[in-house]
Amino acid sequence: MPYPEDLDRWREACHIAAGAREVGARSAVPGARRIDVAEAVESYIRSHGAEPSFPTNLSRNVEAAHYTPSPDDTERLVAGDLLKVDVGAHLDGAIADTAVTVEVGGGRDHERLRKAAADAVEAGIAAVRPEGPVDEISRAIESAIHRHGFKPVANLTGHSIERYLLHAGISIPNVHGMSPEVLHEGQVVAIEPFATNGAGAIVEGAFGNIFRFRRDPGAGDPAVAGLFSRFRTLPFTLRWVAPPLRPHLLKARRHLQVYPVFVERGGGLVAQAEHTVLVGPRGAEVLTRTA
Repeated sequence: MPYPEDLDRWREACHIAAGAREVGARSAVPGARRIDVAEAVESYIRSHGAEPSFPTNLSRNVEAAHYTPSPDDTERLVAGDLLKVDVGAHLDGAIADTAVTVEVGGGRDHERLRKAAADAVEAGIAAVRPEGPVDEISRAIESAIHRHGFKPVANLTGHSIERYLLHAGISIPNVHGMSPEVLHEGQVVAIEPFATNGAGAIVEGAFGNIFRFRRDPGAGDPAVAGLFSRFRTLPFTLRWVAPPLRPHLLKARRHLQVYPVFVERGGGLVAQAEHTVLVGPRGAEVLTRTA
């Protein structure tokens, strides 16, 4: 893919997502409800003229990814929770994807694990180059995590991004030897390492309150057609759907993908870090970096 024609929109979406990520990190305090943190993030995105490109993921402790609060969620964060704040924003389908891990309450019990993920994303970014093998990025991520004494999560990956496509076909594994792909100048990709003190793999858990249309459902049900027009194939959640429209999703089940929470297979804690980057002529331009 050449440079996106609407590159300025990508840059702006990433700037908004980076700000929203920081809102989520600051909001993750002991006693805060996960639903309030998610809605603070999403309100920030909308107030800056964008839309969330997926529901804010607030996965904690052994949960690696894909948990967003349901409309009636009352669960509160507690001090010591290891919370992944995974945020997305888009402008007309130009998608940003970024994440940070925080220890709720500001403690340092899990600082080494958090640092393993943070160092790994920087190592992966440093390995990005045009016509460079994806496997070099994977090797850099894996080595950075191992240096801290932890394991990368082998079956979670970064990914390429295209307009209205959050996962656009190229995966960027967090362990080496799994990808024959090469990145090209002008591609947008998410570098997304996960580090754990567990088994180094995830399994599927309970429903994470996230849906995605697999395909256009057609015009048979105008309510469902309206939801597809709004979300396209980007992930969404019931919190974003007006209560009278929610029963219509049951009729559209064959058109929907549902997302389970990803849980560390060995019961280990998981830390995540993520940036959206542009593959430039001399390497990665990090689009979701704060100033």
